[in-house]
Amino acid sequence: MSGKNVLRRLDWLTVFFYVLLVFTGWINIYSTTLGEDHTSIFDFSTLYGKQLFFIIFSLIVAFLVFFVESGFFERFASIFYLISLVLLLGLFLFGKTIAGATSWYDLGFFNLQPSELAKVTTALALAKYLSDIQTDIKNRKHQLYAALIILVPALLILPQPDPGSALIFSSLFFVLFREGLPLYYFLIPIVLVVLFAATLMYGTVWVAIGLVLLLTLVFLFKKPSVKIPVLPLSITLIISVLFSLSVNFVFENVFEQRHRDRFALWLGLEKDENKLDQIRKTIGYNTYQSEKAIESGGFFGKGFLEGTRTKGDFVPEQHTDYIFSSVGEEWGFIGTAAVILIFSFFFLRLIGLAERQKNTFGRMFGYGVISILFIHYAINIGMVIGLLPTIGIPLPFFSYGGSGMVFFTLLLFIFLKLDSNRLREGI
Repeated sequence: MSGKNVLRRLDWLTVFFYVLLVFTGWINIYSTTLGEDHTSIFDFSTLYGKQLFFIIFSLIVAFLVFFVESGFFERFASIFYLISLVLLLGLFLFGKTIAGATSWYDLGFFNLQPSELAKVTTALALAKYLSDIQTDIKNRKHQLYAALIILVPALLILPQPDPGSALIFSSLFFVLFREGLPLYYFLIPIVLVVLFAATLMYGTVWVAIGLVLLLTLVFLFKKPSVKIPVLPLSITLIISVLFSLSVNFVFENVFEQRHRDRFALWLGLEKDENKLDQIRKTIGYNTYQSEKAIESGGFFGKGFLEGTRTKGDFVPEQHTDYIFSSVGEEWGFIGTAAVILIFSFFFLRLIGLAERQKNTFGRMFGYGVISILFIHYAINIGMVIGLLPTIGIPLPFFSYGGSGMVFFTLLLFIFLKLDSNRLREGI
């Protein structure tokens, strides 16, 4: 299909949401980084100027995607995936360290973050594997292969260390559930997280008592006609208690102090008010200042370029991970609600596009795109308003960053390319 026909069949509503998010993000980056020596928005030595360059470059990449045959992405998905793994491995030898993480290649004019590319290629590789006619996601062996596709890049990213980016790859398991992975797999990580937090808050003894009481209630209130598998439940109880016993060892010996402090702040583990206040001023400082900035905006906000906390640099990294706090201060509740609504309509539209795909590859890649973008959005907003601990996750199309802007755009527009060609691909 020619580029002209693809552009005509492009889903322009999704493009509208994309442009709206990018423009709103850039406006807030401009506000948070504007200095007294401002000359022009095209001053590429400034952060807002650099972001404008990244946006322009991303739009060029998006435009070029439409002139690539749709089958190209599926055909070479495995090769792209392997290239991204090689780039991740190369960081251990040639990587540039920024803010304690060796996650970038210094290309002189641009710092390339391979983990952002890996998100795109892993979504492609997973979609290709799931669309193979021989793949049955209900088969244990195929489940293992799919999990390895997701976990290998995450395990290479984790020791950089960049646990935030590694966590993003877990979102791709939602693609497996969409394709038919049994739901009990979804419950396992949730149960483990609850057990981990409960053990830190109450201790293994109370967790064990709680689990026994829960099982007792199940037996007491079950219907007579319902048979409960006693042996599997007993094994699950034993494994849960053993996991709980390991939590304190992992917490004290595997996690770094900064990670322990974040959990202490998030779960309220620290009872010493003086120490808790010290943690807030160090580990929790960004979140605390972010909350105050949003709170100070009130209902209507202080107005564009009128954010006193933004101008006073109260919130560190406000143009990157904490960009949403500038929306709250300058545009108030109205602005934050508008941004959340735009993202909500954007995700709903993507779900609609994924469901109307005529082949498995397009549908699975679509859900990969949705999963990656949504977990970025949910964690970032949760982090900025204090619901989740700080783990360094940017807001898609909003936060400052070249690699993020380019590869988020690439991720989205590959899907829009597949969607524009869906009727032909479904034949």
